[in-house]
Amino acid sequence: MESERYIVERARRRGRGALSNAGGRFERLVRVEAHDGWDLPEERGRFTTHVQEERAGRIITYNRSPDLPFDRSINPYRGCEHGCVYCFARPTHAYLGLSAGLDFETRLVAKVNAAEALERELRARRYTVAPIAIGTNTDPYQPVEREREIMRDCLKVLRAFRHPVAIVTKGALIERDLDILAPMAAEGLVRVGVSVTTLDDRVARTMEPRVPRPKRRLEVIRRLAQAGVPVRLMVSPVVPGLTDHEIEAILAAGREAGADMASWIMLRLPLEVSPLVQEWLQAHFPDRAAKVMARLREMHGGKDYDARWGHRMRGEGEYAQMIGARFAAALRRLGMDAAQPALRCDLFRPPARAGDQLSLF
Repeated sequence: MESERYIVERARRRGRGALSNAGGRFERLVRVEAHDGWDLPEERGRFTTHVQEERAGRIITYNRSPDLPFDRSINPYRGCEHGCVYCFARPTHAYLGLSAGLDFETRLVAKVNAAEALERELRARRYTVAPIAIGTNTDPYQPVEREREIMRDCLKVLRAFRHPVAIVTKGALIERDLDILAPMAAEGLVRVGVSVTTLDDRVARTMEPRVPRPKRRLEVIRRLAQAGVPVRLMVSPVVPGLTDHEIEAILAAGREAGADMASWIMLRLPLEVSPLVQEWLQAHFPDRAAKVMARLREMHGGKDYDARWGHRMRGEGEYAQMIGARFAAALRRLGMDAAQPALRCDLFRPPARAGDQLSLF
């Protein structure tokens, strides 16, 4: 495999998801680590997390994808320290001149003025309210949020404006913000999606090295549900030949914890993600690597990935249909197939500021 020459020695990437750090697809020069031939000991530093601050001009991103149930989103961070090897957002680091591999997990960007920019955009006269999605690209509750609190500041703005929000996360840190989320949920303004990809600690530890253990994520679902926050269990991604046999068990555990809805997405391998996942499979599950890739190619017309709308999330063919049928049957059996009410948009009101002229009505 071409990417193997970029693989970093294990000691330097301990606790990380990716094995390599190949340059981004837009780079003109290729950097390859090579031994200099001298038999002299050489200390090489581990990959540690670095955070660069950025002031965003705009924070709300709009999309027109028919595959997505929302048309706008917020991402407080670029890159994600959770290190999920399969993350479809990894290729976005190429726009920063960085690698989708280890750089994505260790060289983060924090949008320090996200809350300020969000308030400015929500006050714009032309703004029309609709649910904002957070966590669709990188996790807003990754470890760096504990100190930065950018996500929390954004939630404070949304609460003040009584703006609907849908959050996706794997992080237990979301429990910190229950004091904001619970009152918003009581008004129908928030829904949370918690991703549980496997119940197997060994698989989770290698595939999602800095994410809370599966049991801990189920506890997050429980605590959110007990606080009155509606929770969707996200079995995403389903990895054929590795985690697909767990679908029913994951759904049952999520339901028992308090999730009232569930959804699934098949493993996606866009751009640089494909070689990263393939080298990860060869390193950790060599006996299953060929089967995983064969299933994926079967669903994408012989390719590792097909980015067509209406196809990219779940693929097509007999295997994809079988997974969909199993999932639907499990939802019916568990009573998780009922439609949920839409988030409320009618409560949206920009709060008054000091010096604003009061309305007569």
